[in-house]
Amino acid sequence: LSQLPGWSVRPDGSIVIATGNDDALGLYRCTPYNSYGTAGESRPTRVLLKDPPAFTVRPKEEYFQEVGRELVIPCAAHGDPPPTITWLKVGSMGKSSAQVDGNSSLVLHPLIKEQHGVWECTATNQVASVTTATSVHVLGTSPHAVTNVSVLPLLLAANISWEPGFDGGYFQRFSVWYTPLTRHPPRAHHDWVSLSVPAGAQHLLVENLQPDTSYQFSVLAQNKLGSGPFSQIVTSVPRGFPVTTVPPEPPAMTVHVFLSPPRALTANETVRGVLLRWDPPARASVALSGYALELRQDKGGWEVLERSIPGTDTQVLVPGLIKDAFYEFRLVAFAGSYISDPSNTVNVSTAGMEVYPSRTQLPELLPQPVLAGVIGGICFLSVAVIFSTMAACIMNRRRAARIRKRRQDPPLVFSP
Repeated sequence: LSQLPGWSVRPDGSIVIATGNDDALGLYRCTPYNSYGTAGESRPTRVLLKDPPAFTVRPKEEYFQEVGRELVIPCAAHGDPPPTITWLKVGSMGKSSAQVDGNSSLVLHPLIKEQHGVWECTATNQVASVTTATSVHVLGTSPHAVTNVSVLPLLLAANISWEPGFDGGYFQRFSVWYTPLTRHPPRAHHDWVSLSVPAGAQHLLVENLQPDTSYQFSVLAQNKLGSGPFSQIVTSVPRGFPVTTVPPEPPAMTVHVFLSPPRALTANETVRGVLLRWDPPARASVALSGYALELRQDKGGWEVLERSIPGTDTQVLVPGLIKDAFYEFRLVAFAGSYISDPSNTVNVSTAGMEVYPSRTQLPELLPQPVLAGVIGGICFLSVAVIFSTMAACIMNRRRAARIRKRRQDPPLVFSP
């Protein structure tokens, strides 16, 4: 076999002939064997070369003919052995009324509307089968039914679309028919409503439908010779108004998305106070407006120390802290109407620091209500001291005046 190009033996003992030619003709026997010998040869088999069918005459792609007349469509093929020619209408149920003459040509006489469509010519022999197709258009008939009708349910409406069928050789128009599936006793039939479709259109919007009600839709084609068959009926339910409550819109401020907190807040001790430094936020959807500095003392509540730090600054000096105290500082950023999360917290302890005298304390470190009470108390005490001093002075002056008057008056003499 190695001397024959394209010949090979499979592991199961089969011979593979890549290209059949005259070298392959003849009788073949298969002899199985192993280390113990063989049981003999197989029965002989003969290899014959046959030709598959091939068309010598093909029908045209399309044929147009008037209804009632004769239409002959040729089709011929050869092969070894000679093939058999058959004709079949695509999509036909059972046998068609077609006739085949002695030349294997399709004979349609008289031509009727139902013979419109695609016809296939098939040539078959023992080797293979081959098929070719042609389209037959029957003129002078009513339109054919539309296909691929689809309904798109909308809000209290439905959009109907379709693919037109053959027009029978004349201009055709369409109408959409629909009816609800609710029956009104004692009437046992549906009331169908028809809507004309604009010329040339292949879709129509049907409005003013009842919500949550099933409707049937069908499309009818018409030309000057009459109406074609109705299309398939499609059932659909138009949508109604939603009954669920619309969820509220999310708040305009989304902290984590639009503005990130200041970064890398650090604290350094200087002779003038504590110097805080930081890096701007990594993300800001609008221009940065500024920063606010917060602190708390000895694990108390957070208070705003400075709320108007410019957005271009990256450091701030905090003077006047109380000696022997523990402070925590953090920073928040402003960008338009957005407020970031707090930055990292830095701790500052003034224990044993001589640069922060114990009497030094920022007024801003006190809460505003407490500061107002302290100032009010001081003012009240000052006013009370002034009034007491003035009252004492007035009383002393009046007493001195009475004493001087007594000294100036002459003594009284009584005579018997």
